[in-house]
Amino acid sequence: MIQKTELSNGIGLEYLDRGEGEVILLLHGLGSTKADWDLQVEEFSKEFRIIAPDLRGHGNSSKPAERSEYGVEKCAEDMKLLLKELGIEKCTIVGFSMGGAIAFEMAVDFPKLVSKMVIVNTAPDFNDLGEMGEEMVRERTKSLKTSGMEPLARQISEGMFPGEDQKELRNAFFERARKNPVDAYYNSFITLMKWGIGDKIKEINIPVLVIASDLDYTPVSLKESYAGKMPDAEVVVIKNSRHGVTMDQPEQFNKALLKFFRR
Repeated sequence: MIQKTELSNGIGLEYLDRGEGEVILLLHGLGSTKADWDLQVEEFSKEFRIIAPDLRGHGNSSKPAERSEYGVEKCAEDMKLLLKELGIEKCTIVGFSMGGAIAFEMAVDFPKLVSKMVIVNTAPDFNDLGEMGEEMVRERTKSLKTSGMEPLARQISEGMFPGEDQKELRNAFFERARKNPVDAYYNSFITLMKWGIGDKIKEINIPVLVIASDLDYTPVSLKESYAGKMPDAEVVVIKNSRHGVTMDQPEQFNKALLKFFRR
């Protein structure tokens, strides 16, 4: 079920491969791992083949030393090579946060690989988030340089899962976030914040489901705005959910995705 491979570009990836049928490629968020999908894998794999990698710079996959070896485009290329190695010609991509950026990039760069796409609490242009994006870069850069990974991991996990009843989720996310090497995390983060697809979003004409949590960092209106630029996109709002919707509202989330997958 858990596999390891070295891609033709030299990047080593660890990935989960479970189930049979149409392929669903699950792409996790910044500073996390394939564990973002722990509450989806069992249910989805009853009907579909699930591929869930640790992205480069994350988890048990390669962590290159140079910043030039990071970025959304590099991760998209990794996924193309992984699919090729597995003999997969087409799949549905589900991308959460940074994983959503990679999904957008794949839909633009490798459209023949993508049959459907689910975009979860993300944006097509991290380089156009205005003051919010600039403040995020300033705060995280300062925190990482002065205090290392652990305080930032705690801040992020507490922001995603603030409820008393979310202690288990909060602790689990903190444990995997704090294990990120500072350089690998920072290089992934900085390259993400410089990325965007701009007007290319209008070229994405496959069925797209946009998942928007009502309490996410960015408003539902942002998701509705970019969804409107794609010819076959719909928005589903998940209630009482923050950024980590795959974890804090798995029942609502899974129901919406399975309905979309079965279309």
